[in-house]
Amino acid sequence: MTSPAPVVDDELWSAIGDPVRRRMLDLLLAEGVGTATTLSLQLPVTRQAVAKHLTVLDRVGLVRSTPAGREKRYHVDDAQLARAVAQLSSVGATWDARLRRIKQIAEAIHRTQTKEE
Repeated sequence: MTSPAPVVDDELWSAIGDPVRRRMLDLLLAEGVGTATTLSLQLPVTRQAVAKHLTVLDRVGLVRSTPAGREKRYHVDDAQLARAVAQLSSVGATWDARLRRIKQIAEAIHRTQTKEE
């Protein structure tokens, strides 16, 4: 009997899959808040590229924004980040179980072959 596959939000993981967006999340978590301008100063991409990445992160709920003059101030949405972490833990547990089962099968095959020799 196999356990059901964990529910994974593909759009969320697609957003997190980009290394620039992961770095942006790291910066926002470390600093608490940031704008496209302040983030672009710490990343190897333009301010316009940062703004586009922030739009993706906002669309999946990983960041939230508040107006700040001509810019928006972004911060990480803790609840959505916790949801992503829970999904990752679930996927990890599922793969751990699958790998244990593969190991058991391989060991059984090896024992059978050893007895036949």
